[in-house]
Amino acid sequence: MALFDRFRKVESRNLENPNAPVSAADFLQVMGWGELSSTAGVTVNTDTALGVPAVWAAVNFLSGTLAGLPLHVYRKTSKGRKRLTGSLENILHDAANDTMSSFEWRKYMFDQVFTGGRCVTYIERSENGAVKNLWPLDPAYTRVEHRTEGKRQTRVYLCKGQTYAASEVIDVPFMLKSNGLDVRGPIATNRDAIGMAIAASRYGAKAFQSGGIPPVVLQGPFQSGAAAQRASEDVAKTTEKLAREGRPVMALPMGHEMKQIGFNPEQMQLIELQRFSIEQIARVYSLPPVFLQDLTHGTFSNTEQQDLHFVKHTLKRWIEQVEQEMNLKLFPRGSKQYIEFNVDGLLRGDFKTRMDAHATTIQNAIRTPNEVRTIENMEPMENGDDLMIQGATVSINSQSGEGGGGINMNDYGVAIRSGILTPQVEDEQDLRSKLQLPELSQSAKSLWSAQEGTRTPVTLKSGKEGKADAEQSSVVSSDQNNGDQDG
Repeated sequence: MALFDRFRKVESRNLENPNAPVSAADFLQVMGWGELSSTAGVTVNTDTALGVPAVWAAVNFLSGTLAGLPLHVYRKTSKGRKRLTGSLENILHDAANDTMSSFEWRKYMFDQVFTGGRCVTYIERSENGAVKNLWPLDPAYTRVEHRTEGKRQTRVYLCKGQTYAASEVIDVPFMLKSNGLDVRGPIATNRDAIGMAIAASRYGAKAFQSGGIPPVVLQGPFQSGAAAQRASEDVAKTTEKLAREGRPVMALPMGHEMKQIGFNPEQMQLIELQRFSIEQIARVYSLPPVFLQDLTHGTFSNTEQQDLHFVKHTLKRWIEQVEQEMNLKLFPRGSKQYIEFNVDGLLRGDFKTRMDAHATTIQNAIRTPNEVRTIENMEPMENGDDLMIQGATVSINSQSGEGGGGINMNDYGVAIRSGILTPQVEDEQDLRSKLQLPELSQSAKSLWSAQEGTRTPVTLKSGKEGKADAEQSSVVSSDQNNGDQDG
C-alpha cells in the first residue's frame, strides 16, 4: 500500500445509487457483463458491439421477430382451449402500460437480453391482484439477491432503492451463472470474437483513410536522430497529401528508401476475416448466416432449410422460456389460464403459404371456413361453421356415419360387389335423396322395372373376358331400353 493511501477517502457506492458509474469494472463484474477489453485490443461493450453490422442485424432481427409475434391469453376447457378477452389480453397484445405498446415493450425486453444478457419487468397489480401494467426496469441498475427466510431462500430484485419480490418481476436471462443470480451476456462472454470484428472493421477504415498505403519504414543516410525524425514527418505529411489529392507518385532523396512493414489488407485476408466474423456472430446467437445477409453459401434449398432451423431451434427456445416465465408470474400455479405466442404470425407476410395452409386445414376437417375467416380478420359467412373434408369439399356430415343416416358408402359398395346385397330401386332412390343427388332417370326406372325392381351387380374383369362382359352388358341394356321405348 502506498504511503498516502491511508489518507485517501474511500468512496462508497452501491448499485441502487443512480450516480454509480456504469462503466466501472466492478459494476460490470457484478452485473455479469465481464471485462470490457478484448484480446484484439479494442473496448467491447454494448455500444461498440452494436457498431458491428452483424451484431446489429442479429439483435434487431431476433428481438423484432419475437416482439412481432401475436401474444394471446387462453383458458383450458373440456373441449380444448378458448381465447380470452379482457384487460390482461389488452396489456399483452396491445399496450403494456400507458406509455408503451406491447411491441415496444417486448422489443426493448429482447434487446436487453441479446446485448447485456437480461431483461426485467415489474408487474403492477391492482388491490384485487389483477395485472394493471407492465413496467420494464433498467437492467443496468438492477441487482438480484438471495435472502434467507427460515429454511427457505427467496429471490429479490433491487433497482434504484426499490426492492421487488420475485413474484412481481418477469425475469428473462440469456444464460444464468452457477449462483443462479448473475447472467452471462452474449456480448461480454464473446468479447474476443466481437472484438476481432471491431478491429477488422477499424483496420479496413484506416487503410482507406491512408489511401491504401500500408505502414512503411524510411531508410537512408541520416546525420542524426533529429534528422531522421524530420524526414519521417515530412514523408508522413507527403503521403497524407498524396492520398488526399489522389496522386500516386512521391519522390525521395537519393539514397533513401521506403520499405513496407506489417501486412496489407489483402495479405491479412481482410474480406475473409470479416466473413468469418459474421459466421462467428451467427453462432453466438444461433442464427443461420442467411439471416445476417450472408448468402455466400446460400442456395434456394439450403436457405429454406435454414428458415425451418430458425423456427424449430432458435425461436422455439426463446418462445418457451418467455411463455413459461410469464405463466409462472402472471397466473397462480395450476391455473387453467395461460399465455401463448402464435407462431403462425410469421406467415403474415407470405400470402401464398398462408392460403395453402388454410386450404389444407379446411379440406382435412381441422378448421371450419369461418375459423379461417376469423384468423384473416374477415366476417363469418352463413353455413361456414361446418367441418369439411377432401372430395367434393362438402359438409363432413353428408359423407358417412351418423350424420349421413348411417350410410357408409365404402361398406355399401363392397357389400353389393360381393353379392351380399342385391340393390333395390327403393334403396338407390333413398340413398340419392340423403346424399342430395339427382333422382333416378325415367329410363333407369324402366330398366329396373323390367328386372322386377332389382339389379344384378356387375363385376368387371380384366383382359378379353372383361371386354366381352362389358360389351354383352351394353347390348342387354340397349335392348331393354329399346323395348321400354317401344312399349
